[in-house]
Amino acid sequence: MDQARTLRAMAEEGGGIRSDRPATRVIAVSSGKGGVGKTNSVANLAVAFARMGKKVLLLDADLGLGNLDILLGLTPKYNLGHLLRGERTLEEVVVRGPFGIMILPASSGVQELTNLSPEERLTLASHLEGMGLQVDIMFIDTGAGISSNVLFFNMSAQEIIVVVSPEPTSLTDAYALMKVLLQKHGERAFKLLVNNVKTKKEGIEVYRKLSLVAERFLNISVDYIGCVLHDENVPRAVVQQKAVMDVYPESKASLCYMEIARGISQTQVSKVIKGGMQFFWRQVLTRNY
Repeated sequence: MDQARTLRAMAEEGGGIRSDRPATRVIAVSSGKGGVGKTNSVANLAVAFARMGKKVLLLDADLGLGNLDILLGLTPKYNLGHLLRGERTLEEVVVRGPFGIMILPASSGVQELTNLSPEERLTLASHLEGMGLQVDIMFIDTGAGISSNVLFFNMSAQEIIVVVSPEPTSLTDAYALMKVLLQKHGERAFKLLVNNVKTKKEGIEVYRKLSLVAERFLNISVDYIGCVLHDENVPRAVVQQKAVMDVYPESKASLCYMEIARGISQTQVSKVIKGGMQFFWRQVLTRNY
């Protein structure tokens, strides 16, 4: 409670943790449905940025069903649940992955974490506020769908990447996710990553279909950041519990992830402050989900 009062006072004063270091770039990665390769995309984009010399933090925010650590072959002793219950510190929970990536693992099979309370969100946000001083970019691997946790983590980030596959159900559910974020929170800017396509032309066509409908009926902006080509090395890497960029860096999929990461790094973050580590906890204080 003392921590909560302190953070509320800081919010009222417009204060916060200050540093000469550039603000951490916070990107939420979501999907309307599961099975489209969202978590795999998060892991490989993180490796791509780490290979570019960036300090990267991954937050597994698929609470209750987290598997980012399993995908990367890690066996953390503690997870986000231990942190939120005050049983372990952030330093004890965070584990190191390939290329020095820092990972905050979620719990798996813990139902009470599937809907965080305002107090738990405040606790998490206050921990991440300090961690933001140590990293250049943070990826939030949200759950699929439109649960309150998914909406919270999307609106706590500066940028939202929606991952889709060419399947019609994936596009329909992605549209539903963007529609809810628009109607409930006024979010109008999204980035689209099309996964598991046969050709780059197919990726552009999938984007064109979704963006035309979204822009016409929702009046939102959907930017295309690229596609990932179908690659048999991806399931091979999954079996090895490695990122494909780690074990097959010259594969078709790896080259796609590297191209997407370079594109993201060359774009500027919107000057309209919606999220970011230095403002993450303010979302907890001012939003109802």
